[in-house]
Amino acid sequence: MAPMTEPQATPQSTGTYREAYARLSRIAAELESGEADLDRVLPLLEEAREAYAQCRARIEAVRAVLAGDWADEDAGNDADGTDADDGA
Repeated sequence: MAPMTEPQATPQSTGTYREAYARLSRIAAELESGEADLDRVLPLLEEAREAYAQCRARIEAVRAVLAGDWADEDAGNDADGTDADDGA
């Protein structure tokens, strides 16, 4: 049986989306393998919940920015594609 790594002592609340996604992938693989010790499942699930929340928050932040910026940009364009405030 392959040795399992212990969950990190303190949850990672910072880091990139990619790092959080990698944590989720690692946890999913470990749980799907069926080799995770029962005592390790709860800490893994807690770590996964945190990583998922981090990914979701970053996705929602990007969606909000894109929705706001693109909505504002579209409102400033005339039907012919020119900016309404550029005098053209």
